[in-house]
Amino acid sequence: MSDEKKNILIIEDEAHVRQMVARLLVKHDYDVREAVDGLDGLRALEDYRPDLIIVDVMMPILDGLTFTKALKNRRETRGIPVIFLTAKSDPHTMIEGINVGAKFYVTKPFQIEDVLGKVRRVLEERGGHRMR
Repeated sequence: MSDEKKNILIIEDEAHVRQMVARLLVKHDYDVREAVDGLDGLRALEDYRPDLIIVDVMMPILDGLTFTKALKNRRETRGIPVIFLTAKSDPHTMIEGINVGAKFYVTKPFQIEDVLGKVRRVLEERGGHRMR
């Protein structure tokens, strides 16, 4: 992985969860931007190109599955990997998440090490390649 800081967008409607994950990632030297729902996340992509997106599945306005479908339908953003962070752990939702393009599924309550480990794996799979 290169020495260049990796950009991560966190889309989560629960402020305490979003801020906790953001603090964790900043502490591990990632550049983090936060969004409060899927629509806010799509707006953030207008001027921010993350190397990874962590998105909650259940949110008001635009949920994580719909956000990810929109992300994967746009040529300029379809290559950005997604990790779902959610309280929904039923198999149907997990399969739907993988089908729309999620790399990993992290269920709440989660272990900080689990989130960090999945972030590192996804970024290493990308080989430090940044989309422009």
